[in-house]
Parts: sequence; C-alpha cells; structure tokens
Amino acid sequence: SSHFGGGIITFHTGYLFRTPPGWGLWCFGPPNMPKDGVAPLTGLVESDWLPFPFTMNWQMTRPGTVHFKKGECFCFITLSQHHRLETVEPVLKDLAREPALREDYNQWRDSRSGFLEKMEARDPGVLKAGWQRHYMRGEQTDGTQAPSHVTKRRMKMPVKKDYS
Repeated sequence: SSHFGGGIITFHTGYLFRTPPGWGLWCFGPPNMPKDGVAPLTGLVESDWLPFPFTMNWQMTRPGTVHFKKGECFCFITLSQHHRLETVEPVLKDLAREPALREDYNQWRDSRSGFLEKMEARDPGVLKAGWQRHYMRGEQTDGTQAPSHVTKRRMKMPVKKDYS
C-alpha cells in the first residue's frame, strides 16, 4: 500500500515495538541486499513512547514493477540511543597532526596499493589469498590485534511474554 503517493511503497510491520526510555529503533532496508527499481527509506522511530505501529517505506527509483516475495525482508531494525546522538560532536582533524595514526594509515595505504598491484599482475599468492582481510581478522596492517573486535553479533531472539 502507499500512504504517501509519489512512488512510495508502504509496508506495515504488523508489530507495535516498545523500547526502554531513551532507546529507539533505527529502521532501514536489509543491509547488503539491493533491490532493483526501489530504494528503502530510513527512519528513526521513537519507540520508547510510541503507542502504535510504524510503517516501513520504499521509494520507487523508476517507473515499473517491483516484486517482494512472501517472507522477504523489507525492514532491518536496530537499536539506537536516539537522545544521545545529539550529544556527539563530530570533529574534523588534519591527519598530519596525528603522527601515529598517519603512520598507521600510510602503512595500510601502501600495503593495500601493493596488494592491488600484485592482484592486477595476477600474482598466484595474492590471487589465492583473495583479499587482505585485516579488518575481518581484527588486526592492524602490521598484525597487531585490535583491543576489541567482533565480526558477528549474536542477538537474542524475541521472547513472547504472557501479561495475564
């Protein structure tokens, strides 16, 4: 259905979400799953007070037809401490003023450039490796381990509660 017209597709989630005070839901399309002809719209839902369900909306990107299969994900939801977002003050700094970080960045840049050159030259060792994967392994270019790194989150499944 569409509440907004103008090529907007509206999905009803079928749920009323409630979160603790200060927590909301950041809602967007399924990550890493592009869909031809349509783009998901993103929204921050204040589910800590909202007494009714929200909708997930997609914008058609061109004339035509788009199909969603039964059971296909149409909305990805993650938690956000939405009131705290406004307390963060982004700061732009010149990398030249951070010598240690600049050195780490330059080491990564040179390593990546060399890797890509070898890949283009069809170096067998590089082709077998496929990619450097420093981030996936949680390590710096020099092999130093990150102090904290998680590659896969294991979220709890919803629990149905009986309030009688």
